[in-house]
Amino acid sequence: MNRVQETDRWDVAGLNLKSRLFLGTARYPSRKILMDALAASGTEMVTVAVRRVGLESGPKNLYKDLTAVGYHLLPNTAGCYSAKDAVLTAELAREALETDLIKLEVIADEDTLLPDVEALIVSARELVGKGFKVLPYTNDDPVIARKLEDIGCCAVMPLGAPIGSGLGIRNPHNLELIKSRASVPVIVDAGVGTASDVTIAFELGMDGVLLNTAVARAREPVMMARAIRAAAEAGRCALLGGRIPRKFYAEASSPVDGLIGSTPKTT
Repeated sequence: MNRVQETDRWDVAGLNLKSRLFLGTARYPSRKILMDALAASGTEMVTVAVRRVGLESGPKNLYKDLTAVGYHLLPNTAGCYSAKDAVLTAELAREALETDLIKLEVIADEDTLLPDVEALIVSARELVGKGFKVLPYTNDDPVIARKLEDIGCCAVMPLGAPIGSGLGIRNPHNLELIKSRASVPVIVDAGVGTASDVTIAFELGMDGVLLNTAVARAREPVMMARAIRAAAEAGRCALLGGRIPRKFYAEASSPVDGLIGSTPKTT
């Protein structure tokens, strides 16, 4: 996103960023492939599950590897099934990683990995009250998104599709509704399967996209990361360029004056 990034910076959770892509750090074939893919994507913000971050010194410390390169860390509460567990995990992350940022996830069940929005609202309210900068993973309900914003979340992160499904953007209308009503950044989180899904998200007006599986489990993760980066630039350029309106009938792109032959019939 080099050409777009310099003139299209954005603010989220107190940070001013060039890249609009957030990448996860799970399920990569190796640490080297992870680091190469992150670099290829151009991301500046990466998510880390608190239970996977090693705090000990040595080569296995993912936290030190990431911060040494200059990435902003966004710890998440992945795997939490209650508000209590999510709040505790966030507090542990703040102590261990010295950041108030938290990607808040409260999962409803193991089969769908959909968010438990009731517990999400409870935990978001508590964490905001404790001074956290909360970025909540939620469903694509505009009402819930507004409630999370009103609580004080610094962004809302509606799903494109269930986590890890690769189904892409399943409900573009609701995402557009969320964006049209939000005064905080809207970041699509979950469901991305390939580069075109990222382009669609940005064409819809989303401020950012968070993805993990689409890159980590790709046949060639580094190559897919490059594609995702190009797709993000294409989507943002298309949005800023302004698409033509959809029309029911065709409209000739060439002038019709002075054509040889008879006048076409109209119905």
